[in-house]
Amino acid sequence: MAAQKKLTRAEQKALRPVQILHAAFEEFVKCGFSGTRVEDIADRVGVTKGTIYVYFETKEKLFEAMIIHFSVPFQELLAIADRLSGSATDRLTSILGLFYDQIPEDRTTRELTRLVISEGQRFPDLIDRHHDQFIAPIIAKIDALILEGVASGEFRPIPVEFSDIVVAPILTTTVLRLIFDDRRVPTPNKEAFLRTYFDLLFNGLLANPL
Repeated sequence: MAAQKKLTRAEQKALRPVQILHAAFEEFVKCGFSGTRVEDIADRVGVTKGTIYVYFETKEKLFEAMIIHFSVPFQELLAIADRLSGSATDRLTSILGLFYDQIPEDRTTRELTRLVISEGQRFPDLIDRHHDQFIAPIIAKIDALILEGVASGEFRPIPVEFSDIVVAPILTTTVLRLIFDDRRVPTPNKEAFLRTYFDLLFNGLLANPL
């Protein structure tokens, strides 16, 4: 087995902000914003408290940078959605499957959701920007697909707000797992969940139900 290449000082320095963000994420998840100490984040990284402030001026700015850093997968999800082809049903099925993988199935995104909920009142502007930048475009994509399906006759006419109902089961599953973990709400079988979810969704949405 080849020896792992030792990083240069410049490479270590370039990686430092990301290492700090990952350490900060774990501390914020564990302790919440108020309970998190910058020195504990520094200990996780193996640097001094002062090093943290070299990259992030305050704990508030560190929290904001952490939220943005771990929200990037939503942009990647949207990019994948833009490349999908097929019927409105096919594309909506794919997007919602990706959405399920990204939120309830992914521990990092689940915990990010917890932080957005728990710290929303403390950082309303940040949370609003997070929604506008990462969540709203996905909801808009779902809206557009539904409207496209309605226009083509594939879907029956429905209120434009239907997209909120479409994503609600996924968000409910996420919140229940955050509240109870696996103590009272067993982790759902992904295939069984999606099969039932799509059956209910499309039998209500399709102009000619299955």
